[in-house]
Amino acid sequence: MAASRRPVHPDRRPAVVAGASSGIGAETARALAAAGFPVALGARRVDRLEELASGIRAAGGEAFVHPLDVASTESVEKFAAAVTAALGDIEVVVSNAGLLAPGAILDATTEQIAAELDVNVLGAHRLVRAFGPGMVARRRGDLVFVSSDTAVRARPFMRGYSATKSGLEGLVEALQMELEGSGVRASIVRPGPTWSEMGSDWDAEAGARVLTEWVKWGHARHSHFLKASAIADAITTVVSAPRGVHISPVDVNPEAPIAKEES
Repeated sequence: MAASRRPVHPDRRPAVVAGASSGIGAETARALAAAGFPVALGARRVDRLEELASGIRAAGGEAFVHPLDVASTESVEKFAAAVTAALGDIEVVVSNAGLLAPGAILDATTEQIAAELDVNVLGAHRLVRAFGPGMVARRRGDLVFVSSDTAVRARPFMRGYSATKSGLEGLVEALQMELEGSGVRASIVRPGPTWSEMGSDWDAEAGARVLTEWVKWGHARHSHFLKASAIADAITTVVSAPRGVHISPVDVNPEAPIAKEES
């Protein structure tokens, strides 16, 4: 039998993780590095990236650090040039950088909503523009977008966050159709409630109000939240799928603790 001529992923698949300084991004960088992907770490908090990179290298992985602000086209372009020079052609991009703030839509300024859109939607597009054309030219690559379960069921008092994630998914769904047959996969990973640093800087009163409203509208069925590593594992599975297999969308939700049996 003749050997298959179907193109395969190269052995070396450098990966970019945007928003890698904490939470889902940091755990994704660790998971990808452990799976053999050289990782390029991007975020504004470079000191946090350097600490993460040191841990990855100590564990035998390969990591490169460069500042990244996805709200700046210039920053994204400089980042793309630097990581490509350091690691080679980028095979995987994980768009994870996000902006989330508590508050009512009526109270939010247009500028505040615009800032969330700039990071959560336009930031993702800046990454697509920086890395996507090269992937299409090579006829392979993975673009992974970290969305949220709020994209399919909005939550109150999170300002424009639900709208940005719905917009992100609309952008990605259209991109998936445009990339059909190109060898490049665009995938959505949709976390449910997850422990991360997003929200950790909220005012205690504002945070309590948000959680109360989640319960009121049935968004928090139980108190269990996911660990960021669960999302990282899902992302690693998506990008590790063999050629010809496209896993998207992926919903990752917390399961309620197992009820104790009554004696």
